[in-house]
Amino acid sequence: MTTLPSHPPPSQQQALTDATHDPRTTLLRMQAAQQKAGTPSYEQRVDGLDKLDAALRARQDDIVEAISRDFGHRSRHETLLAEVFLVRSGIRHARAHLREWMEPGERETGWVFLPARTQVVSQPVGVVGIISPWNYPLQMALLPLVGALAAGNRVMIKPSELVPETASLLRDLIGRAFPEDQVAVLVGGADLGETFSCLPFDHLVFTGSTRVGKLVMRNASENLVPVTLELGGKSPAIVGSAFAPRAAATRIMAGKLFNAGQTCIAPDYALVARSACAAFVEGCTAATATMYPTLEKNPDYTSIINDAHHARLKSYVEDAKARGARVLELNPAGESLDKTRKLAPTLVLDPTEEMLVLREEIFGPILPIVTYETLDRAIAYVNDHPRPLALYCFDHDATVIDRIIAETISGGVTVNDTMLHFAQDDLPFGGVGHSGMGHYHAREGFDAFSKKKAIFRQARLNSTGLMRPPFGKALDTVLKFLIGS
Repeated sequence: MTTLPSHPPPSQQQALTDATHDPRTTLLRMQAAQQKAGTPSYEQRVDGLDKLDAALRARQDDIVEAISRDFGHRSRHETLLAEVFLVRSGIRHARAHLREWMEPGERETGWVFLPARTQVVSQPVGVVGIISPWNYPLQMALLPLVGALAAGNRVMIKPSELVPETASLLRDLIGRAFPEDQVAVLVGGADLGETFSCLPFDHLVFTGSTRVGKLVMRNASENLVPVTLELGGKSPAIVGSAFAPRAAATRIMAGKLFNAGQTCIAPDYALVARSACAAFVEGCTAATATMYPTLEKNPDYTSIINDAHHARLKSYVEDAKARGARVLELNPAGESLDKTRKLAPTLVLDPTEEMLVLREEIFGPILPIVTYETLDRAIAYVNDHPRPLALYCFDHDATVIDRIIAETISGGVTVNDTMLHFAQDDLPFGGVGHSGMGHYHAREGFDAFSKKKAIFRQARLNSTGLMRPPFGKALDTVLKFLIGS
């Protein structure tokens, strides 16, 4: 995700910071509680998941309203789908599979050491830190929490300062559901975030921009804290020749305009065959008019999070115009949006590499359309750029789809649609290269927050006495058999 350095007004930031616990004290309290209580049982972990689910169910309307206030306007249905539903679905999946995930894994024992047994046991790592972003402020804080609780950990969460209403609600919601030495939400500005990333957690999750992710990783390295980084990037949508361009446009625009494009896995740009470009543009125009016939007062169309991001996006459009691109604003009712933070969906045609829309992650309702002559060139274009968090390919030819998947590297893929791989409870989610590292969701989330402890259980009767000094002829005979003369 791309984000700008930002701080609340000084008075607001002071109020937020004053309301929080000291992060170092909170971490020490959690570490002491973990040492005293030991590894939580299956029943205790399920109880934690149930408490989180009940809290979400009880505060659903409050969540919708808080997020909308932070955005200026956020579609109620987008919040229910992308925040409440996805987290509660993840909780149900973790509950259904937790006993299986917790079972020790039996491993093959080398025949020389039989009848010993070997196992891998999943153990909580300890205290997990989560630094969550503003664009999906509930989901990106609580989905990692689900995995961390399932794995038996204690958790500290630092929400983005750009969503103070949601951060305050999260703190209250979590504070009512959990004791403060099990899960805590610490609310504050950029200074708190810096302190938080320097703490000696047992694992740290950060979702945000690549630039800030590098700083978080550098801070974490001082304490050798393992990190999961979810960083976004420029996710392409490749429209193949066997897929109707208008149909592809409808699905791509649906993904692009969800949350007004403020999604780390939103299609960032489209790669379209030159011969199909006109039909694709017509499809984008028609799809926008159908989904959002009006913009200004449409409850389904979300605002840009703040003035700085709104100005950033407008500067991308102006930069493209100045550098010779054809810019098409999709404003079906021809409304003025000057008194709102809403930004009309915008297509950028004939973009070039020096334009900001192709250099920076957009994170808004702007879609550059890059044309290609052959599939080879489309694949090469993707591979010439940093590896994306998501990739979307549209084609009905399985050979083409398999080739795109095999010849590109990305965090995840949705075929013939956008973003839906993220919504699958049994699929991992994570980036690669500049788009991040590590995974959460599903079994991979449980594993990310667990120490996989190797266990060797020696049998009462065994042959390892041969391997201790003083060595003799019996061992020589065994070694000749094992490794040759």
